Amino acid sequence: MTEYRPPFEMTDEIVNMISDIAELSGVITVTSALDTNLTLRRENRIKTIYSSLAIEQNTLSIDQVTDVINGKRVLAPPSDIKEVQNAYEIYDKLDQMDPYSVDDLLAAHKVMTGGLVKEAGMFRSGNVGVYDGDKLIHAGTPAAYVPEVMEQLFSWLKGNEYHPLVRACLFHYEFEFIHPFEDGNGRMGRLWHTLILSKWKPFFAWLPIESLIHDNQRKYYEVLAEADKNTDAGVFVTFMLGLINEAMQQVVNTENVGINVGINVGINGEKIIDLLKEDPKLNAVKLAEKLGLTSRQVERLLSDLKREGKLRRVGANKNGYWEILGY
Repeated sequence: MTEYRPPFEMTDEIVNMISDIAELSGVITVTSALDTNLTLRRENRIKTIYSSLAIEQNTLSIDQVTDVINGKRVLAPPSDIKEVQNAYEIYDKLDQMDPYSVDDLLAAHKVMTGGLVKEAGMFRSGNVGVYDGDKLIHAGTPAAYVPEVMEQLFSWLKGNEYHPLVRACLFHYEFEFIHPFEDGNGRMGRLWHTLILSKWKPFFAWLPIESLIHDNQRKYYEVLAEADKNTDAGVFVTFMLGLINEAMQQVVNTENVGINVGINVGINGEKIIDLLKEDPKLNAVKLAEKLGLTSRQVERLLSDLKREGKLRRVGANKNGYWEILGY
């Protein structure tokens, strides 16, 4: 049997993103209330469920989703209400599931789509495609091969040596590429992404990454399509790591602004120093392009570095350069 291998090559950009996220995860693990504040966890879980279902055209507002979860009566399509109830039930069992178990995946799908589709808890029996109007933009793996391919994917997930952040992204991409179920593939792919990450760092079970996917839904589908077209999942991995980083920054911003500033200076400040060692004439715009930040963010970081005595500006803005101090 041919070894399963997603179409992916590690890049320096992805390595740097992993490093940034790992540093943030350390701060969140030590300082965040995500693991202990039941109210915050519940609010984030509701955001997660609302966002993941909204991506799939569920019509309920976040207030209605909250009411359904709280057992209140909501005037809405019964199928949309059932989707919320099912999603809440399976997310509530997240810590009981094994990310490397195909049986757990099928059991989770049975809960997620129970009462909504005929083949709940089973790999699809027919072929499927993803359409943009009448145009086929992606054909899932032929149904006859789905069980075997999914076994291979789970074997790869358990045995490869990539960092959990990369493994979760690649599994998510491959899962959507295979499209193993009659319905619910998007919901299940995002659920399993969260499950994989939560086994690395438990706070990921309560981090509403789906909210940022929902906010960037068009780009989410664009990078999936681009990865398919170029047979290279790197663009999807980079996109998802960016969203994860953003979600974590929001947690730190919300819970401790002072720590967030320190992390920004610590992570991105060191990167600025390294870039300026190579080219002291780089301005804020060029630094922002290289770091994937806004010019305003870089300007704030430069100000912090100057205040800390690590940088000094020599000459005018146009023709001057940065002098690195204390290194």
